[in-house]
Amino acid sequence: MKHIERIWQKDGYTLRSIRAEDAEAYCAALRMDPEVDRLTGSRSSFTRGEVLAYFHRCLEADDRADFLILDPEGRILGESVVNEIDWEVRCGNFRIALFGSDSCGKGIGSWAVGLTRDFAFEALGLHRLELDVFSFNPRAIRAYEKAGFRREGARREAVLDGTAYGDDILMAILEDEWRELKRTQQIEERAFEL
Repeated sequence: MKHIERIWQKDGYTLRSIRAEDAEAYCAALRMDPEVDRLTGSRSSFTRGEVLAYFHRCLEADDRADFLILDPEGRILGESVVNEIDWEVRCGNFRIALFGSDSCGKGIGSWAVGLTRDFAFEALGLHRLELDVFSFNPRAIRAYEKAGFRREGARREAVLDGTAYGDDILMAILEDEWRELKRTQQIEERAFEL
């Protein structure tokens, strides 16, 4: 896949494609707090070499599209990614992470989810976009549902949240569902303008 450069802005925030010159800033930003680690199943401890190697693999890979979420001062707040793309089946995986919990609850994530979802269908021509989310992350589940993702199933008690088990929920949106969602949004926007 040829790298497709995109940039979107809203209220001073930016969502844009990763660039080679972002490597060091990404390395410095990728220090997720424990709450984000818990909600995403990530770990917060990476060596500089691991992060830089991963970042450069992302730049060169032909089965993914990576975007950075930047605050009004240009600092990296997180990332939004379509990865694991199967070009034959036209299916991809979606994931998003805001690296600090202080960025959550402001609508930034929902905004990035919608734009990345649209990119997956419009620019990449996918038929299916899927994701996993933990049952103990209700804010993310609501954001995904708002973006048109539907729950398809769950790996029951597949993840551990401290001492309690949670489900790993599979959600997806299909191309036709996305088209209908966009059509409905356009109708609502036109009605609002009247």
